[in-house]
Amino acid sequence: MSKIIKYVLLDILKSKIIIGYTLFLLLLSLGLFYLGGSPEKGILSLLNLVLLTVPLISIVFATTHFYNSYEFMELLVAQPITRQKIFLSEFLGVAFSLSAAFVVGVGLPVLVSGAGLTGLFLVLTGLFITFIFVALAFLACVLTRDKAKGIGFALLLWFFFALLYDGLVLLILYSFSDYPLEYPALAMTALNPIDLGRIMVLLNLDVSALMGYTGALYKNILGSSWGISLSFGLLMLWIVLPLLSAKRIFSRRDV
Repeated sequence: MSKIIKYVLLDILKSKIIIGYTLFLLLLSLGLFYLGGSPEKGILSLLNLVLLTVPLISIVFATTHFYNSYEFMELLVAQPITRQKIFLSEFLGVAFSLSAAFVVGVGLPVLVSGAGLTGLFLVLTGLFITFIFVALAFLACVLTRDKAKGIGFALLLWFFFALLYDGLVLLILYSFSDYPLEYPALAMTALNPIDLGRIMVLLNLDVSALMGYTGALYKNILGSSWGISLSFGLLMLWIVLPLLSAKRIFSRRDV
């Protein structure tokens, strides 16, 4: 299994797309930290761009890679290797390569800027988001053998979590504004990994003071060590559940 991961990882790292992705994040991060004037402003500016571009690149790249690797996986299936190992090797190879690009592109500028704990939370959030959307991409791929449908479904998932979900939440909050919705809002945040990651970083920037009672509630629950552990646990579930579902489907169907 380790040999397959190494092969996939090295093959992807030589890709022009990964190199371009790394340079894009690196230049973007350096530019925002330079223009921001302070690490906090740089982190705040970088946060929204990271939460928009990282899921998109991760899910599109992982989807196209999966479909382009069908012949390679067919070759491996003919060998005495279990399908679970083949699937997990492909997943880890893609996720590690995208994570390496993110660490170089965002992690190094964050380290140089001296952003401290907030920068660490941003990097960890980006890594979790990368793994989550690679897992969602693999789930989309195993649901259909048609490449166009798979990519379309993957883009639909990104559109829902990155753009549409927040609008639906605002609509619900506006429609039921006469009722106390602080705890339901917290629950709805947990149902979107992008929102959950955003809240975790914002709480470390003390922006919760500008968010009223709801922000104070977020700070009280998610700002503690227990709340941070809960948040990372929820993000881990967002990786495990789609991945296990995709692995189960892949193991039972014809390649």
